Amino acid sequence: MEKKFASQADLEQKKISFTRLADCAYAYTAEGDPNTGVVIGDDAVMVIDTQATPVMAQDVIRRIRSVTDKPIKYVVMSHYHAVRVLGASAYGVEQIIASQGTRDLIVERGEADMRSEIERFPRLFRAVESIPGLTWPSIVFKDEMTLWMGTLEVRILHLGRGHTKGDTVVWLPREKVLFSGDLVEYGATPYTGDAYLREWPSTLDRLRALEPGKLVPGRGDALVTPEQVEAGLQGTKSFITEMFAAVRDGADAGGSLREVYRSTYRKLRPDFGHWVIFDHCMPFDVSRAYDEATQYPDPRIWTAQRDREMWQALEG
Repeated sequence: MEKKFASQADLEQKKISFTRLADCAYAYTAEGDPNTGVVIGDDAVMVIDTQATPVMAQDVIRRIRSVTDKPIKYVVMSHYHAVRVLGASAYGVEQIIASQGTRDLIVERGEADMRSEIERFPRLFRAVESIPGLTWPSIVFKDEMTLWMGTLEVRILHLGRGHTKGDTVVWLPREKVLFSGDLVEYGATPYTGDAYLREWPSTLDRLRALEPGKLVPGRGDALVTPEQVEAGLQGTKSFITEMFAAVRDGADAGGSLREVYRSTYRKLRPDFGHWVIFDHCMPFDVSRAYDEATQYPDPRIWTAQRDREMWQALEG
C-alpha cells in the first residue's frame, strides 16, 4: 500500500505543554510538533522559533501572557525552515535575529522551502493565509553575539553546521538552559534534507561541551535533567551517524537510491521507527545522505515538485 505523502495524513491535534525551566525560561512543546522557546528578561521577552503561521503563534503569545506582561521585543530564528519562522509577524517585535548562514538560505531557497513545507505539513500551517510572506532578520551575526536583557545574559551562537548551514542555539549560561532548535530532537526523527551529515555529530559535541542542565529540542519534550539532556544529544547523534553510515555503505557498494533507501529503512526502523515523523523524514533523509555520500557536498534545493518526484520514486 502506498504511503500518504509526507505528513498529509497527520491530522490529529497535539496536547500543548508550557514548561517552566527557570524563572526566565519556558518551553512551548506539543508532543513532537515544532517547539518554541521563551526567554523573559528584566524588561522584555525573546521568542525562539515562532510557529508556522501568525494565527498559530497567538497560542504562544497567550501562554507568555499567563506568566508575564513584559513586551515581546526579540525573535530568534534557530534556522530558516518555514514551519519554524513564518509566524513571526504575530509578535510585532523590534528585532529578528538570525545567523548569516540562515539569511543566505532565505535568499537562496526561502520561497521554495515555504511552498514545499506547506505541501508536506497541512496541519502545521493552520490559517496559512495569515502568513504575510517570508520572515527576514533585522540583525545578522556570524558566529556569536551576546544580548543583555537587563541583567540576564543571553548568548546566541552558531556552533557549526548540522541540520542546516545556519543553525543557531540560544544559551543562558547562568541558568544553564539551552535552546537547540532542530540540532537536537527527542523522541522525534531528525529531518536531514538540508543537513551536513558529516559535520552534525561534531556540532552536537560542541553543544554538549556547554554542559547544559536543561535543553529545549526542536521537537519533543523539554529535557529538564542532565540525564535527559544527554539522552537527547546522544539519541540525535546515534540516528545521524547510523543513518549516514548505512547510506554511505550502500552507495559505495553501487546501490541505487531506491535500493539504499529500502535497506536503510529496514535497518533503522527497529530502533527509531517509533519516533515521531519517522516515515515522513526517511525519504528526505536518505535522499540527502545519498547526495552527500556521492556527488553533492551542499544540499540541493527542495521544491514542491522535487518532493513529489522523490516520494514517488522511493515510496510509489
